[in-house]
Amino acid sequence: MAYLEESELILNTDGSVYHLNLLPGELARNIILVGDPSRVSMVSEHFDRIDVKRQNREIITHTGYYRDMHISVLSTGMGTDNIDIVMNEIDALFNIDLKERVVKDERTSLNIVRIGTSGGLQPGISPDSTVVSTHGVGLDGMLYYYRNLDKVMNHEMTEAFISQSAWPSILPKPYFVEGSSYLLQYLGDGFIKGITATAPGFYGPQGRQLRLRTYLPDLNNSLQLYDYHGKKIVNFEMETSALYGLGKMLGHNTLTLTNIVANRVDKTHSSKYKVFMEQLIVKVLDRLSLLKD
Repeated sequence: MAYLEESELILNTDGSVYHLNLLPGELARNIILVGDPSRVSMVSEHFDRIDVKRQNREIITHTGYYRDMHISVLSTGMGTDNIDIVMNEIDALFNIDLKERVVKDERTSLNIVRIGTSGGLQPGISPDSTVVSTHGVGLDGMLYYYRNLDKVMNHEMTEAFISQSAWPSILPKPYFVEGSSYLLQYLGDGFIKGITATAPGFYGPQGRQLRLRTYLPDLNNSLQLYDYHGKKIVNFEMETSALYGLGKMLGHNTLTLTNIVANRVDKTHSSKYKVFMEQLIVKVLDRLSLLKD
């Protein structure tokens, strides 16, 4: 087995992984990811007990129990670059022997669910609706730095999007990755199902123009009109494609559920998204507790 050098697998002096500041055993196999650090306590306040609390920069982790389920909630901050850090270090806690610095022979698969907010891209999707992402389409290009992306991305959906949108070659090539069908069957009931577009930023990469003009002024229209055998892109955010791609490459179940804060087509916005976020958190916890593994 290849030895992982200190420059590649960076650990803190206590042996914890570098950014998460966690040791093996301090993270559960069932994990909720949130972008906003303040949302960690919104989730963990429903736990029956909290055994571990850690914080490093914007990454806060609480691990405990909800009913009989061992569970963690962890904040990632915003963007696919943060997801890259968090997913690799989460996996390292379970699938790398940190003392020996080698990959374990026996791999552990995790259930990782992202709860967040997003913008609607189809007319009629009202603010505070919940979308469960069947697929993520990455507009960020980050996953092309990994060789195994080719094995997990949906090439037909990707090429259809590039063709339908006349995607310019100067921008990162998009990629489509499917979420976990296993988690979807437990968590998806009653929610809007569709493809989620993941952007590498909030303003220009999501078609917003303030003082700077965007390269693709019709970006949101292209996303709205995409159709692959009836499958539509329904919302916009900044993390899902990386979560799905890294999850599949590493062998984990991943799924994203987001509440619509604003509909970019209808120009509507939620005035009470925190109330609906609280409701979504409780639903996800209740449904996660029914998992069979």
